[in-house]
Amino acid sequence: MTTDHEAIMSLMARFARGIDLRDWELYRSVFTDEIDVDYSSYRPGNAGRFRAEEWVQRGRMLFPGLAASQHFLSNYDITVDSTAGTGRVITYVRAEHVLPNAGGDAMFTIGGYYSDDLTRVDGEWRICAKRLTVLWNSGNPLVLALARERAAELLAATA
Repeated sequence: MTTDHEAIMSLMARFARGIDLRDWELYRSVFTDEIDVDYSSYRPGNAGRFRAEEWVQRGRMLFPGLAASQHFLSNYDITVDSTAGTGRVITYVRAEHVLPNAGGDAMFTIGGYYSDDLTRVDGEWRICAKRLTVLWNSGNPLVLALARERAAELLAATA
């Protein structure tokens, strides 16, 4: 039988794998139907309550424009209230974003941590709130702007 801690670590692995492999169904599966998101430490104003499908769509407007990405998660600090069916996990994150370009370095790295609030839905853990706290970054921040442009072109071409 899987413990809550193992299930939560698996949830976080699916979060990272979903975004990095552009597996939007897998990525959607880790969230409740609505999610409170705060990524304002990276991008001011990037916070609010989103329908999960809307949040996934925002990922589709960036990550397909990258050549690759990898989200490394570590140092899991998990707390669970089994009676209430709620939990919290704090994980360190190092997110590598890769896009060869004429404007400089092909990599942009973000380092920090996620603070995720969790709830049980039909017996499985889901993320209901996600906050990114950026502690550092390195490389070429232009990579993400170029990826957004490239993703928009890719979406337009398939529409």
